[in-house]
Amino acid sequence: MNNKLIYRSVRFATHNSHLLLPPLVLYRRILRQHKQLPAAQRDMGDEYVRNEFKLHKDIDNPLHIVGFLASWQDYLHMISSGQWKDATLSSETLEKLSPEQTVQLYELMKETQKILHEDEAEPSGDMKQNDKE
Repeated sequence: MNNKLIYRSVRFATHNSHLLLPPLVLYRRILRQHKQLPAAQRDMGDEYVRNEFKLHKDIDNPLHIVGFLASWQDYLHMISSGQWKDATLSSETLEKLSPEQTVQLYELMKETQKILHEDEAEPSGDMKQNDKE
């Protein structure tokens, strides 16, 4: 991302009464906040964040940059406050997604469900020991 363009866009953009964080600062804070998540969510989240920031590093459109940073800053706030456990997408948000974003969201949902089912299927270590006795 072009730094001059980013800082010019960020300087005038406000979101929730706060200036947007610069990309690298935002990226680091998200990864740091992921340390509070359960291991499965953390691994998947870290990989997803790395891929998204890598894919968007060369964007030049100021509106896309501001939208990208604002969305990830909202995400940071959501995981920082623990709201990620009960979060849902509104129908308005879903309607605004491109077909590619809809497919990506669906694939993410399938992966999270797969991880959830694997976690439910695995007995805890204590139960395995009790079964042996």
